[in-house]
Amino acid sequence: MAVNDYVKFVTQQFVAYMDLPKEERRQRRQVRKQEQLPLSYRLFGMVPLSLRLLFRRRP
Repeated sequence: MAVNDYVKFVTQQFVAYMDLPKEERRQRRQVRKQEQLPLSYRLFGMVPLSLRLLFRRRP
């Protein structure tokens, strides 16, 4: 992909985003925030999950 094509694509995406009403942009942002994984999973991957499962199985 040429640089010119990339700039054109980014510009189109930006204009489409800015054409949305302000409330819809806020709503999309909220939905995206809610769908994110917890910070510990994003930073350390599956390690926190595996440790939690390991310690839960023990009596």
